[in-house]
Amino acid sequence: MSKFPDNFLWGAATAAYQIEGAAQEDGRGVSIWDTFSRIPGKVINGDTGDVACDHYHRVPEDIALMKELGLKAYRFSISWPRMFPNGDGVREERGFTFYNKLIDGLIEAGITPLMTLYHWDLPQALQDKGGWANREIVQAFADYATAVSQAFGDRVKMMAPINEPWCVAWLGHGLGVHAPGITDRKQAFAAAHHTVLAHGAAARAIRAVHPDVKVGPVLNQDYFFASDPTNPDVAHAVDVLDAQANRWWMDAIFHGKYPDVLMAKFGSEITPWIKDGDMELAQTHNDFLGINHYWSTKVKPSTGTAPMQFNTSDLFDLDVDTTPEGPLTDMGWPITPKNFGEGLIRWKHELGDRLPDIYITENGVAYDDGIGGDGKINDTRRISYLNDYISSVGDAIQAGVPVKGYFEWSLMDNYEWSLGYGKRFGIVHMNYETLVRTIKESGRWYSRVIANNGLSGN
Repeated sequence: MSKFPDNFLWGAATAAYQIEGAAQEDGRGVSIWDTFSRIPGKVINGDTGDVACDHYHRVPEDIALMKELGLKAYRFSISWPRMFPNGDGVREERGFTFYNKLIDGLIEAGITPLMTLYHWDLPQALQDKGGWANREIVQAFADYATAVSQAFGDRVKMMAPINEPWCVAWLGHGLGVHAPGITDRKQAFAAAHHTVLAHGAAARAIRAVHPDVKVGPVLNQDYFFASDPTNPDVAHAVDVLDAQANRWWMDAIFHGKYPDVLMAKFGSEITPWIKDGDMELAQTHNDFLGINHYWSTKVKPSTGTAPMQFNTSDLFDLDVDTTPEGPLTDMGWPITPKNFGEGLIRWKHELGDRLPDIYITENGVAYDDGIGGDGKINDTRRISYLNDYISSVGDAIQAGVPVKGYFEWSLMDNYEWSLGYGKRFGIVHMNYETLVRTIKESGRWYSRVIANNGLSGN
């Protein structure tokens, strides 16, 4: 598909801890990532988000970059500990002032803001009480959502409560490679359930203040497929992996239940967290569905090799091989654009008219392309990747999937969590010593895509 629907929302995305910096300024509280990044061995090179891209001090410059790129929209997250340092009701007004400045600047530049309330930077004070594994987080998050809607809902008309709850649960509490660094499957199930409840509670809280704000989840989705569908072990593994990565949240949101394959084997670790009325809360109406996607996973018979990075096969007692096959990105992830569109079409087939508008809230690739002798960053591999993935989105739209926007990840190179500053996803290059921003050739290419409302003429 060369041209996209009229009013298609082309944008880029970032997250607060990854770009803002100013971690100890203007009353900001300590987050779990401030704590986690200081534990020896948890983050490559001991990198922290203390400075990151210094976005906190460079909002006008960064909005000017967005305008130069021609972005129609910008998806960003707000920092809970910047506005509520201890995650309670005590406000830090300087945090609210910062986000008001950002929002007003975006609107003045003609850029639609899409706000994420939580992109993994939980106030440490709440983690000290159990964090996402403690049911009390649901009410705390609802109170936070109320305050956010009161402060910004007059201007921000699209809000996503939680970014990638799978990562919150399984990277943070199962594999332990993200903050808070817990490795306990039962706590991961608790966190997964509480993100479901917190999304529902936050959606209600936001709409209670501003009923016209559109609210939806943002889910990272990996599409799993069997190398040999006739192999029962592989087929079962695909079912389990799909259930924990995708259907846990999709089934809860649209069907008010959790996948049978997980309940059958792990019910004793799941049911203690579920109370009366929980699954009714899970079925909160959503105005849109945000999907973050980077790769798909081929599941093969076990060869004794290590599973793919960030893969939960071992946690679910699955003896299979998920080693990615090349070519790979700098993250070690396979490049599988065809599966992207197929995954979107899947939900259209399964949900039909119940499927809300979809926004691709993240898609992008890490390649470490530096500034060449001509002063340009000729990141042709990123252009090829984005072209193929956007084409796949177009194929899904042609098949009737209601995709209404696409947000490239990310606007600029930034702090890549436990991988520090070594992985570059940006269409804007960041010199971490000087903090100079330079638009990459992929950024120029994406500007033409936006101007053309599609891939033709590039």
